[in-house]
Amino acid sequence: MGMRLLFTLFFTTVVMAEAAGSATITLRDGSRAEVEIVADGLGIPWGMAFLSDGELIITERKGGIVLLDLESGKFGELSGGPQVRAAGQGGMLDVAVPPDYTAGGWLYFTYAKEINGQGVTTLARARLEGTALNDWTELLVTKSASSTGRHFGSRIAFGAGDFLYFSVGDRGVRENGQNLETHAGSIMRLHRDGRVPRDNPFESRPGALPEIWSYGHRNVQGLAYDRHNHRLWAIEHGPRGGDELNLIVAKGNYGWPIVSHGMEYWGPVKVGEATSKPGYLNPLKVYIPSIAPGSLVLYEHEAFASWKGNLFAGALKLRHINRIILNEAGEPIGEERLLEDFGQRIRAMTVGPEGYLYFSTDSGIIGRIKPAD
Repeated sequence: MGMRLLFTLFFTTVVMAEAAGSATITLRDGSRAEVEIVADGLGIPWGMAFLSDGELIITERKGGIVLLDLESGKFGELSGGPQVRAAGQGGMLDVAVPPDYTAGGWLYFTYAKEINGQGVTTLARARLEGTALNDWTELLVTKSASSTGRHFGSRIAFGAGDFLYFSVGDRGVRENGQNLETHAGSIMRLHRDGRVPRDNPFESRPGALPEIWSYGHRNVQGLAYDRHNHRLWAIEHGPRGGDELNLIVAKGNYGWPIVSHGMEYWGPVKVGEATSKPGYLNPLKVYIPSIAPGSLVLYEHEAFASWKGNLFAGALKLRHINRIILNEAGEPIGEERLLEDFGQRIRAMTVGPEGYLYFSTDSGIIGRIKPAD
């Protein structure tokens, strides 16, 4: 109840709270939306996805995996998850449910696995039976070991057919971004069973890892696939300034650390050689100052008609939900910042079957935005 009261108090500075744990806000188009807390008390809910109309599966960075019943607001712990290295930015990371999921089907996870005292981003899948995750299978233990506790990625997105994509950060080693012999600093493309697609761009290139789809990334923590237009979107952390929204293509080199819009943390010195150079793909949107994007979703529902076809990113540093307005060509033409007065680090996001926008915060809240009655 403490977090519910805190939430209401935040919003009384902007609007009149209509009930405990809820408030109304006015959107850019003049329409009104209701913001509700569904549950709280989790330990950094890092990833979440819908299993059914009323049930969310949620990962906690410290290692837990839980089911949330939306009607009751109660959590249930799931058994059978992996041992994770919950240190630095690592731990239990993303969870993703395929768009054609049926009960008993495969669920997909990324997490930091400990190997020789270091964290390695790993992709795995398992089946949910009752309250147990069974048949846990590692699909790819990436070559991304590092002594740092930084930049594990990692988000999962399902593409056309049975393809999936997932990201791994540069692991705090900048040179990894341009090194095709490591998975660090890359986005991978696999079949759902872990096989490497034959048409991957580096599948037959000596000295390159065949799972890599794109590279030159610093730390992608948001992936979203547009099934109608066959576009893969990624949003990633820059250094001090220079977060990027990119449209991902096969074999694309996005420049890190040679090309960057950011500054060094230790002083007013630019990172990299330039903000743009031939041979490197430019971002479609750059955030200066950094918002620190922790997630990305594509909104395709009718519940908020003006949002359809837009992207939403959770902002960790600047603490809001960032709506990225796209035109029909897929070009960013504006943005809207939601929940700035909430003052919370927005981590994961997903869209519910009813078209509500769900979000998590690093303080353990699960909330949602829905049309006001």
